[in-house]
Amino acid sequence: MPLMESDENTSLLRGDITSDADKSRWRSIRVMYFTMFLSSVGFTIVITSIWPYLKKIDGNADASFLGWVVAAYSLGQMVASPLFGLWSNHRPRREPLICSIFINVSANIYYAYVCLPSSHNKIHMLMARTFVGIGAGNVAVVRSYVAGATALKERTSAMANMSACQALGFILGPALQAALSFIGETGVSVNVIKLQVNMYTAPALLAACFGIINILLVILVLREHCVDDHGQHIHAINYTQEEQVDVAPEVAGDIDQIAVFTSNVLFFVILFIFAVFETISTPLSMDMFAWTRKEAVLYNGIILAAIGFESILVFLVVKVVSAKVGDRPLLLGGLILIFAGFFILLPWGNQFPKIQWADIQNNTMPALRLAPTPSSNTSLEPTGCPSEQVWCLFTPVIHLAQYITSDILIGVGYPTCNVMSYTLYSKILGPKPQGVYMGWLTASGSGARTLGPVFVSHVYTLLGPRWAFSVICVIVLAAVVLLSAMYKRLIAFSVRHGRIQE
Repeated sequence: MPLMESDENTSLLRGDITSDADKSRWRSIRVMYFTMFLSSVGFTIVITSIWPYLKKIDGNADASFLGWVVAAYSLGQMVASPLFGLWSNHRPRREPLICSIFINVSANIYYAYVCLPSSHNKIHMLMARTFVGIGAGNVAVVRSYVAGATALKERTSAMANMSACQALGFILGPALQAALSFIGETGVSVNVIKLQVNMYTAPALLAACFGIINILLVILVLREHCVDDHGQHIHAINYTQEEQVDVAPEVAGDIDQIAVFTSNVLFFVILFIFAVFETISTPLSMDMFAWTRKEAVLYNGIILAAIGFESILVFLVVKVVSAKVGDRPLLLGGLILIFAGFFILLPWGNQFPKIQWADIQNNTMPALRLAPTPSSNTSLEPTGCPSEQVWCLFTPVIHLAQYITSDILIGVGYPTCNVMSYTLYSKILGPKPQGVYMGWLTASGSGARTLGPVFVSHVYTLLGPRWAFSVICVIVLAAVVLLSAMYKRLIAFSVRHGRIQE
């Protein structure tokens, strides 16, 4: 009898330990959700104001340089992601997370001061956005942590929750920028530290404050956890000084490298097309709808916030639908919706955009609609499509209804593709260390965010929206063909090796 009591007590003790470990595991996962949320806020909180801020600090900057400024974030993230992923494979994830967030905080403060130098202001903005991107390389660490800390049946739900947090940041970022736009372009000056707080710098400073909160949560709450595909706790591969855990044993079976490569290509395409959309939204709306800089920041902030709210609803639906139909059909359906969104955005009809009054030299041009001309004693900025963009004179206008419809379709298709692509990727990799692989996935997405803005800013400036969006439609169709061809290979590691039935 004493022996039985001892066994029962031991069993209860193990249950308590497991329960405590699970609680700690989910607390840590929620810190990762919050980190993803703040990373998203830090990016989107300034995205709609970069263009007018760039024009304010350097009037000679054009849409092509805007592409480089937006791409700088992703270029920095592309370089840093594999390095942070490798770091997280061999050391506690707390280290790369704190380092990356500190870089992010410092870069946002730098961004707030880019108007201060007397020259090369646009280069300073480019550098600031590059360092913000380097700090955002921690996304690879976040994704690898959540993938390693969840069972296979928990994975899609956890990834959807993480994407929902990312979408919530996507909502609040533009919404906060829109709210802070009421500070105005002048704002207030803090002479002691030579800081100008206005509608362009206040969002970056707020993002820096969020980063400090994130560092505190990582230090105080985050702990290392790792489970197998069935949810059983195993030794973490990360070295933790306080626990002295061993390295997890090597898992038998090889990773399907073709499936890994295909997943990276698909993720690249998904991020590329959305980077195109978010980059061009402000210049496109200013050209097509004759919005001022302030109106473009406010209205696009509201539109992007609405898309973010729509994305959260999509993630809630995806969690339920994926359990019934699987991850791959949802990924395919999302790509089709994105194609429809960009196809609708193509310019049609015989109505042309308003042309900026400031650049019209030839009064013999027929059928031109000029934006209102300000009187000589006012300081109104020129609005409408600049005549130096030759395509403005012969490309049909994109109507607001087209723009909103496209937003709605892309707002459903993109989050579906996003969460399904890296959920599938984590399942393909299986229980093996995912830090470096997630780093490459993030680098793939960052490469897309680098090339997308550069591509669209140049093509849009030189050839107009018809060419830009037609090329995007072709790219999406190519992704659909690739997914269809590799459909049978994009399966979970455990399913491929016959350990779990699909």
